Amino acid sequence: MKKVAVITGASSGIGQACAKTLQKEYVIYNLSRSGGNERSFYNYKVDVNDFLKVEEIAKEIFEREGKIDLLINNAGFGIAGAVEDCSPQNIYSLIDTNLSAVISVSSIFIPYLKKSKGRIINISSVGGLVPLPYQAVYSASKAGVEIFSRALANELERSGVKVTAILPGDVKTNFTTARIVENKQQKAEERERIDKSIKKVEKDELSGKGPESVAKVVKKVANMKRPPLRKTVGFSYKCVSFLTRILPTRLVNFIVKKLYCK
Repeated sequence: MKKVAVITGASSGIGQACAKTLQKEYVIYNLSRSGGNERSFYNYKVDVNDFLKVEEIAKEIFEREGKIDLLINNAGFGIAGAVEDCSPQNIYSLIDTNLSAVISVSSIFIPYLKKSKGRIINISSVGGLVPLPYQAVYSASKAGVEIFSRALANELERSGVKVTAILPGDVKTNFTTARIVENKQQKAEERERIDKSIKKVEKDELSGKGPESVAKVVKKVANMKRPPLRKTVGFSYKCVSFLTRILPTRLVNFIVKKLYCK
């Protein structure tokens, strides 16, 4: 029998790539705001911040399948720009979707995952380890995802449920074009500096590997008996992850400044 996987945001990008990579082994349930139109998945049109609706869907999936083996928290979006330019509405919306929903969706599915000794895989980002200027809100949300994952792993250790945070680097998806850019209130000189920083990030993303590279790592982690707490995607980003652990924080921040605050 196939296992059962629930993936948030599987209508595009990394989430969709994960779903397609796993569908030979898993029955896929996609929970996304757009709903998606992939016929080989079960698609639910839902905002991951709608706790009661997600709770209702989780119950429905379990009643239909009799089990839930894997939860992948992937749904999210980005904001770029100076912090003082970011609207409170967009700040709260990003934190709600990228971090709060990861926590609340996990809390809903944990009772079902305990029954199957299943897995939770949370999509974080290298940006959570190396926070980028003018993407401070996004970086903070992704740092929170990894910290939450590590704490949750200890909570669930005795239940048999394993938790891993996946940290992609630059990935070529529609995430880049969907990013909200808020850069209206700065003086011309500062706007130019911000624009250069954002364009560098966009260039790196559009030159990055496709989302399938992340999906392959997700599949590997999902099938491990003893998955790691953190898995960084790509050799160069593994090096970055290693350097953040051995170099002084001030030096890491200085390097990032030189790269993204010219």
